[in-house]
Amino acid sequence: MATLKAKFETAVANSKNLSERPDNATLLKIYALYKQATAGDNEEKKPGFTDMVGRAKWDAWNKLKGTSDKDAMQQYIDLIESLS
Repeated sequence: MATLKAKFETAVANSKNLSERPDNATLLKIYALYKQATAGDNEEKKPGFTDMVGRAKWDAWNKLKGTSDKDAMQQYIDLIESLS
């Protein structure tokens, strides 16, 4: 049985080959779960109001504060599998 980290790495690779491009809300969730799984809680400064994409990414990641890396990895895997 593959380890969680191996499954996560496979899901990351699979995320680049999805048959359809996910909607923006799903893309933000994928980004946020990846960042939470790999970098932990968001400690970065919030982007300025003129950087709408940066703020959306920051907000999505910040909502996951307190989620463990293992939980974020599993949620990421589940999300990518549901899109494949």
